[in-house]
Amino acid sequence: MNKSVSVKIYHGYGHKHNLVVYGHVFKRKAKTSQIFSNNIFVNIIHLLKLFILKPFPFVRVRLQFFDQTVYNTTEQDGFFKFEWEALQDLEAGWHFVKVEAIDENDEVLSSNEGKVYVPHITQYAFISDIDDTVMISHSATIGRRLRELFIKNPRTRKTFSNAAKHYQQLALSHTNQDQPNPFFYVSSSEWNLYDYLLETFRFNKLPDGAFLLNTLKRWSDLVKTGKTGHEGKLLRVMRILDAFPNQKFVFFGDNSQQDPMIYATIVEKYPKNIEAVYIRNIRPEKEQETQYLLQKVKAKNVSALLFKDSAEAIEHSKSIGLIQ
Repeated sequence: MNKSVSVKIYHGYGHKHNLVVYGHVFKRKAKTSQIFSNNIFVNIIHLLKLFILKPFPFVRVRLQFFDQTVYNTTEQDGFFKFEWEALQDLEAGWHFVKVEAIDENDEVLSSNEGKVYVPHITQYAFISDIDDTVMISHSATIGRRLRELFIKNPRTRKTFSNAAKHYQQLALSHTNQDQPNPFFYVSSSEWNLYDYLLETFRFNKLPDGAFLLNTLKRWSDLVKTGKTGHEGKLLRVMRILDAFPNQKFVFFGDNSQQDPMIYATIVEKYPKNIEAVYIRNIRPEKEQETQYLLQKVKAKNVSALLFKDSAEAIEHSKSIGLIQ
């Protein structure tokens, strides 16, 4: 194997007829291991290293899933996507996959293991934004957002009070501990921050789930982190709904950017697939606009709540039967 080449696999999702796994191949891998220090300079250096990477474009990749083999090629930025149908029935839960980067002679340059989640068909599914919905990020102000990224590490980033408690209760609602309800974390943050976010969520005891993030950025674009058109996020959410037509979905977002409009647009198209929409009131000056959009959601017989503290959202989830 070529030690300078690395394969990065992100948590996938799907069911027998539509499995999806994403990842990147790098010629030089971003450093992801970190000493969790309170030293600002240590944190700044680590963050910069996440954006100093060299993608491997147009290299062949091979996925192994049970007895199946699927081939693909990375894109210009080293990104790959596998989408396939399983040959056998799949039990609900996590299943391992292996992805290899291979040369023109089918020699393996690098390989790695990932996993894909298959939810139980009767379960709820939850789609949540990250920044300013779960994690305090100040997304609307680039200076404050960068300050949060630079001076804090994944274990010192703050999440909103009771957010983890709410998500933990939802993960086990109407199911058992062996088959938790699936969570999808859809964000404008870049794939550069994948391991950073995984550690933040693990440390704060948020449910495990599949992350769907934004295109890789280089260090020169660091000041643009978290900024993307809402169309990309809209498409990512709609792909999840298309993959699970029999699931009942619950959305979580905030009103710092475009979440209320994105979710209202999706409810307009998929009203029977959506159980509830929760929006955290980050920007009070946008409260009236947000309430207007949530009224449109309610008009489709979908529950909706604009809330400040997750304790309010927990009580609402209990009142509509989301939490038993």
